[in-house]
Amino acid sequence: MPLSTPHVATDALPGVRRGEKGRRTAEKILDVAEEVFAEKGFEGATLRDVADRVGIRIPSLYNHFASKDQLYAAVLERGIGPVLQTLATSAADDQQSRTRILADTLAVLAERPNLPRLVLHETLAGGRHLRKMLEEWLGPVLLQAQQLVESGPAARRWQPEQLPHLVLAMYNIVVGYFAAAPIYRDLDGTDLLSPEALARQAEFMQRLTELLFSPDELEDPPRRQ
Repeated sequence: MPLSTPHVATDALPGVRRGEKGRRTAEKILDVAEEVFAEKGFEGATLRDVADRVGIRIPSLYNHFASKDQLYAAVLERGIGPVLQTLATSAADDQQSRTRILADTLAVLAERPNLPRLVLHETLAGGRHLRKMLEEWLGPVLLQAQQLVESGPAARRWQPEQLPHLVLAMYNIVVGYFAAAPIYRDLDGTDLLSPEALARQAEFMQRLTELLFSPDELEDPPRRQ
């Protein structure tokens, strides 16, 4: 299944200076910031950490992003924005649409594998300072996903109260795969982010969505005697 990545222009992000050199520097800052936030979380990361890894001085970083909050918001927008765009322009009433949504989502995360770790880190840490910001980004994604599920064939298979759990389960499967990649690499050298592994995951996710989102009725589980 080919992966096509929706693109958010860097110079459209908050605080980014325009111009080719400015865009290149901003992209590098965002790449490094995404990595640092994923490792240390928002509270643990500093702008000095980012500037040192980029190889620039802090005043130069401030020329592109005025604060740590603004830098973090830009990291989220660049990563999650394309997913929102995909959901906003898609319909989930056929397998082709669902496959495209899945392909685009996996493509975004394959390009920015630190993003799931970043979100998971803040989720586990509680992230009071960032809760509103995370809700503004993740809330719409989960809400739109649930609306797509409710209007699709899965609504004929699952009970209404089960649909939010279905969306949450899919979210955790997708995010968990990328978040676990460093662990698998350290354990036995397995690279879950290699093109071959990502292709297998895409095929698995496509098959899983076919099973979970089909309109066929589920049989009631056998009762215990």
